[in-house]
Amino acid sequence: MTNRTDMTNETNKSKIILPHGGYKNLMSYKNAVIVHDLTVMFTEKYIDRFSRTRDQMVQAARSGKQNIAEGSMASGTSKETEIKLVGVARASQEELLIDYQDFLRQHQLQLWGKDDLRVAEIRKLTYATNRTSKTYETYMSAPESAANMMICLIHQTNYLLDRLLQALGRDFAKDGGLRERLFKARQNYRGY
Repeated sequence: MTNRTDMTNETNKSKIILPHGGYKNLMSYKNAVIVHDLTVMFTEKYIDRFSRTRDQMVQAARSGKQNIAEGSMASGTSKETEIKLVGVARASQEELLIDYQDFLRQHQLQLWGKDDLRVAEIRKLTYATNRTSKTYETYMSAPESAANMMICLIHQTNYLLDRLLQALGRDFAKDGGLRERLFKARQNYRGY
């Protein structure tokens, strides 16, 4: 006799279009939203409005966020696309990280080391409940603290995206993609 769990597992195995979306629950997405919002604030406050760098920084921050969402929504039909878009999000975050490091260097400001007590304080904010860009606004008062805070947040986001990419790769290796599901469904239909 087949129990309900076996039927549910069998149903999930035979689905062609898998459940997808849910990106708003991902920590990497939540961090990317904060990075985007704070980058907009940072560039408005510290980057000349006619500078091309300003637009590029905002676009990189936006791309980091949007590609996570787009990849998650595409995952039902294409795990390959999801992995590719999360990879693009990760690359956009890296581009933004370099922009903040360049800002510090070009303005002769200090890059705080990972063991700096100020960095430890920023890291602790990760555990704040209902964390938003407002959680970090006190660091926006000076360009050095703002850029270093952003660097810390981007490092955290990159760590989360790296872990997500590893998990997506494992899932793909285990479960395959749409072509495999279509092939299996066709075989099941034909009774092979």
